Amino acid sequence: MRLPEEKLTKYLDALPEQGIPSVDCIVYENHRMIYRHMAGCVDAEKKVPVRADQRYLMFSMTKVQTMTALMQLVEAGKISLEDEVSKYLPAYGSLKVRDAEGERELKTPMKVWHLASMQSGLDYDLSRPGILRVLEEKGMQATTRELVDAFPESPLVFEPGTHFQYSLSHDVVAAIIEVASGMSFGEYLKKQIWEPLGMKDTFFAKPVNDGLERLAQQFIAGEQGIVPMEQTCNYQLSERYESGGAGLVSCTEDYAALADALSCGGVSSEGVRILQPETVEQIKKNLLCDAGLTDIATTMGRKGYGYGCGMQVLLHPEEIGSSAPAGIFGWDGAAGACIQMDTVSKRSFVYVQHVRNCGLAYGTIHPDLRDLIFGS
Repeated sequence: MRLPEEKLTKYLDALPEQGIPSVDCIVYENHRMIYRHMAGCVDAEKKVPVRADQRYLMFSMTKVQTMTALMQLVEAGKISLEDEVSKYLPAYGSLKVRDAEGERELKTPMKVWHLASMQSGLDYDLSRPGILRVLEEKGMQATTRELVDAFPESPLVFEPGTHFQYSLSHDVVAAIIEVASGMSFGEYLKKQIWEPLGMKDTFFAKPVNDGLERLAQQFIAGEQGIVPMEQTCNYQLSERYESGGAGLVSCTEDYAALADALSCGGVSSEGVRILQPETVEQIKKNLLCDAGLTDIATTMGRKGYGYGCGMQVLLHPEEIGSSAPAGIFGWDGAAGACIQMDTVSKRSFVYVQHVRNCGLAYGTIHPDLRDLIFGS
């Protein structure tokens, strides 16, 4: 499968002309970088070209690492996807759900796989009463566990396992990883993923990241076009909180190393294994119920896709006119970055931009890159 390099370069070079300030794309195949191209500038004045070691707020691209960490602990027998969440976080033993008649007890306990597949019944309300209470009591010293334990103070929006809704589910997984591993979430990622893969430029953001060296200026798309915005990561709820859903700072090269390892069955170019091949295949297995498949298609525009352990999986490329094969898996982030992988061809790519609220990224750029890089 030959990569159409000229066509890919032309496509990426056109994005700054469409208003995307800067782009970076790396393609790996079987532990070899077969393509890289950068274009545009990373400052508001458009005077500083994007550089190879540029840092970005990765937002929901964090979820790929969180799920990798979760599945490592599943392999080690320290967590089961069938475990009830209350086994690790007792606060989740008294969850309630809101329906047409008001709040009631759950019929089905929340399990770890409900969190992994975004079928937990949680939402993405960062101003829920429990969060606000803990921040008022603890301020910027509030920990991951303290904040996650406060989520159940609000009822679920549906019974676990009955629908898909993008939510704080993976933040809860981060707290479970802390309990099961005996480490902070950040310590676990550093020991089990960052250091083994040589990811030297990956770490947790702060709520405000002004002055962070090599951090690309963050932009936002709106009525005024694409304009600079504060260097904030609103999903990092405190200085000590480590968001499993959206908390990391990283660079394209670090994420490309992770993508290459996962596309090659869980082993790095240096021969370091972070997951077994069968575990990577398990990540790709669709976990959504029929209603969940409808939900992800209608609420997130992911027709033809399922959702496994924290990553979308292309199930029916023919439904969307894609030339890419079924089985492509990965996810994206709130500033428009994405990671996509294929275990059959052992090819992967990471694309990074730094623009919030950019519908063009999800509806056009990511699908176009998918078909250019994986298409026949």
